[in-house]
Amino acid sequence: QLQLVESGGGLVQSGGSLGLSCVASGAAVGAYAIGWFRQATGKEREAVSCSSSSGRTKNYGDSVRGRFSISRDNAKNTVYLQMNSLKPEDSAIYYCAAAEHCYGMGMSYFHSWGQGTQVAVSS
Repeated sequence: QLQLVESGGGLVQSGGSLGLSCVASGAAVGAYAIGWFRQATGKEREAVSCSSSSGRTKNYGDSVRGRFSISRDNAKNTVYLQMNSLKPEDSAIYYCAAAEHCYGMGMSYFHSWGQGTQVAVSS
């Protein structure tokens, strides 16, 4: 059974960078598209980015396009989210989850959600 664990969150100043990791166990991450999602306090969960299983297709939400970059190393069973030019509005708990395809990052298609990693961006 696929399990995903996020790491790499923390506190960073506005304009700074953070790199998140999503490590898979129980199954090969290369069999899945992996999406990153986030949920800020008091707000709905939103899609951030998604990588197809091969890594050739990458999707981004409008609010992060050009600042965030998704990548994966299937040999290491890990998917990464590099976050640059961070803004206070990027503060949230970041989750990764798996799906057969990215499906336009529709959350209902995703499963095996991790517990999340907290990102806080100070102004």
